[in-house]
Amino acid sequence: MGITKIEGFDPTITNMAEILKALGHPARLSIIKYLANKKECVNSVLVDELPLAQSTISRHLSELKKVGLIKGTIVGNSVNYCIDESIWQEVNTYFQDILTGLQNNNCC
Repeated sequence: MGITKIEGFDPTITNMAEILKALGHPARLSIIKYLANKKECVNSVLVDELPLAQSTISRHLSELKKVGLIKGTIVGNSVNYCIDESIWQEVNTYFQDILTGLQNNNCC
């Protein structure tokens, strides 16, 4: 696949595209759904919840953390992960703006 041109786009849109790309896998959506219902989670607990190896789950957690959707705290030999609510508020605001535009659009 070639290089995708991102220059010239609004930085907010570029950032949101990275966030949405990180969510573009069923395992990552499953992780987000699981974490949204928990106060915190240890990586090894997710192994019991998902049909994936711990190393694969760790890779998915890393991708979610890289874009800021989750945050992790080291506790002994483990990492506790949780939802980063500030980023999710940005995602919510972004889509609320789109939905407001759709409601005001009489086209089609």
